[in-house]
Amino acid sequence: MIEIYKSYDTDQFPVKIEKFEKGCWVNIVSPTEQELNFVESSLNIHPNFLRDPLDEEEKPRIDVEDNQTLVIVDIPYVYEDKDQKDIKYETIPLGIIISEDYFITICSKETFLIQYFKAKKVKDYFTFKKTRFTLQILYLIAKDFLRYLRHIDKKSYEAETSLHKSLQNKELFKLLELEKSLVFFTTSLKSNEIVMEKLLKGKYIKLYEEDQDLLEDVIIENKQAIEMANIYSSILSGTMDTFASIISNNLNVVMKVLTSITIIMAIPTMIASFFGMNVQLPFGLDANTPFAFWGILGISTVISIAVGIFLYKRNMF
Repeated sequence: MIEIYKSYDTDQFPVKIEKFEKGCWVNIVSPTEQELNFVESSLNIHPNFLRDPLDEEEKPRIDVEDNQTLVIVDIPYVYEDKDQKDIKYETIPLGIIISEDYFITICSKETFLIQYFKAKKVKDYFTFKKTRFTLQILYLIAKDFLRYLRHIDKKSYEAETSLHKSLQNKELFKLLELEKSLVFFTTSLKSNEIVMEKLLKGKYIKLYEEDQDLLEDVIIENKQAIEMANIYSSILSGTMDTFASIISNNLNVVMKVLTSITIIMAIPTMIASFFGMNVQLPFGLDANTPFAFWGILGISTVISIAVGIFLYKRNMF
């Protein structure tokens, strides 16, 4: 999908147009090979610049070729896993291509980040101010990471709450998925930080005085996101270890109680089995009399109660 937007006035939001014009923003999402070839030939864009960001394993970096600059950064990607019926948090590359006449963003999937600009939720962005537009995108990326980190923290708290009396591993698997997401986020944020530090030097894109503060704000937000991800990851890792021990301990308690009950129930069975054999009852009792039956039953009950009290005092219940 290819969409084209252009700012005609600094007092108005960019509008969607049908053809490429100088100073326009070209947004490319999950393109076909024909669309890539069309953009490449129409705008004279380096072919690798259009294809590298579509590789989900591509790492954040900056590349310059023939007065064209490619900035690849990782952005949060959130989607619903229909099989597990749960929300997944991952990261995917976003490519920003800056040429003399055009500003291009390209991504393998539709994301909320670009939707902010398309829905006109970002103020004072202009397609012809390429440096500022780039920094605004980076700033929203850092903000998005912070927002989803809070979501992950909330989901981890919900999983922890349900784990208090749980004997199953379902909640632990949820925590494991969240911890994996935090690893993705931390790795991407650190890689993005390297890209931002390079941009701060002003060697790759021209930095204007009014954009310097914005770039510093972007770096600060990104550092804050890194710290939050590290903190949440440490807490989550410790929580998983703790609750794994709790689940094991809960299972041991259940097994201890069941074992105690089994011992108590086994005593009457053992006594009844013993006297049910062809043996002479003590004290000259006749096995066919009611007194012998109730006597044996009473002895079994007394012994069972005594064993139960003993096990109770030993904290076996």
